[in-house]
Amino acid sequence: MKPFQNVKSIVTPLDKVNVDTDQIIPKQFLKLIQKSGFGKFLFFNWRYDENENLKSNFVLNDSKYVGSKILVAGDNFGCGSSREHAVWALDDYGFSVIISSSFADIFFSNCFKNGLLPISLESKMVEKLLQETNIIEVDLEHQIIKTPSEEIPFEINSYKKKILLEGLDDIAQTFQFEDKISEFEEKSTVPSVL
Repeated sequence: MKPFQNVKSIVTPLDKVNVDTDQIIPKQFLKLIQKSGFGKFLFFNWRYDENENLKSNFVLNDSKYVGSKILVAGDNFGCGSSREHAVWALDDYGFSVIISSSFADIFFSNCFKNGLLPISLESKMVEKLLQETNIIEVDLEHQIIKTPSEEIPFEINSYKKKILLEGLDDIAQTFQFEDKISEFEEKSTVPSVL
């Protein structure tokens, strides 16, 4: 996992509530065995018609949002099944930050395990960001979202902040304790009896 860097981007506004993981990445695309390749299927049923042509009225298909790294969505984002593929799809598409007024617990946890920053803000702040048309900056180290008109502080668990800033996935976190694990193994080894 790469260390999280400050993100400067326009906002992609997804003004929908209760966006579940099946809407984020439909079940028929869960056959890949790696974490990459899911971005092209992100919001598939909303982005494409029955003939797999892009729908012009869906926000991700609007050219002004190409390359956006910040998704702002309505309440209860990532609800539904616990599929980690939803986070993989958002990351593979290019998003680094997801802002909502609330997240489903498992989705929220999966974001940190995969290097995405989920930011929970009050509904009125989310509404303002859904309307933002300028480039904004998300500064994780200082926990601030900078818009042209204001700075919006956000809360984050200090340990989750550390793992994002240092790019520590679950395995890398475990390796931080390699010396203690080795010490434990040495003490726990039972001598063989001849």
